Amino acid sequence: MSSTRVSHSVRSADGTRVALERVGDGPPLILVEAALHYRAFSSFGGLVPLLSRDFTVYTYDRRGRGESADTKPYSPDREVEDLEALIAEAGGSAHLYGYSSGALLAMRAAAQGLPIGRMALLEPPLREDLAAPKESDLTRELAQLVDTGRSGAAVEYFHKSIGIPDEFVDSMRSAPEWSRMESVAHTLVYDCTISDATTAAVLRAVEVPTLVLDSEGSTDNLSGWAATVARQLPRGSHQSLPGEWHSVPDEVLAPVLLEFFHG
Repeated sequence: MSSTRVSHSVRSADGTRVALERVGDGPPLILVEAALHYRAFSSFGGLVPLLSRDFTVYTYDRRGRGESADTKPYSPDREVEDLEALIAEAGGSAHLYGYSSGALLAMRAAAQGLPIGRMALLEPPLREDLAAPKESDLTRELAQLVDTGRSGAAVEYFHKSIGIPDEFVDSMRSAPEWSRMESVAHTLVYDCTISDATTAAVLRAVEVPTLVLDSEGSTDNLSGWAATVARQLPRGSHQSLPGEWHSVPDEVLAPVLLEFFHG
């Protein structure tokens, strides 16, 4: 296994520069971050070394985050084009693992027919009504906060809206990671826009073999969403893993992902 990390970038269809990092040997596997995360504040730091023993693992800064550019106006389909450029860079096809809102983006890419071998998703968040695209109140409220320069308030409001208790949000404010989240607060609107655009038709269009995961320590809405996604995907399966709220330890998650992606 190669432990050398290679950092560079690709250009998306609209010219946006997308920064990425590659490590490991084997079939390509692209990891898609959740809201507010990017390579300098990654949710995949402990997972990459475990997966890169068997795969060439690609991590990247989604547009508007870290070292990637941000071309306006935003559209979920532009983020699909970013993934298309990454897959081309990886050799023309790849497996995907998406976490939370990153799972929604991965599903959208698969629904649009990108060359994806297998796909694993951890707790994709769904709207109540999947019948048609619809802008949510959360999207509008976050956009208003961002547009008025209230990045910290947007980060706080988002965390509270997804069920994180006030005392935990207050403690997060004093952590060094808070400034990193504030720096990409505008992309919360992007993630919510992807959620708004996720419909039952999108799920039914995903033909890729997909493993949908949830944590046994999560709330009923998160585990319920995972089960719903797995049922609606034509080739979906569902598995619950030991973990905490909206997270599974890397040492528990990695073996499951390796087994699934090896097929």
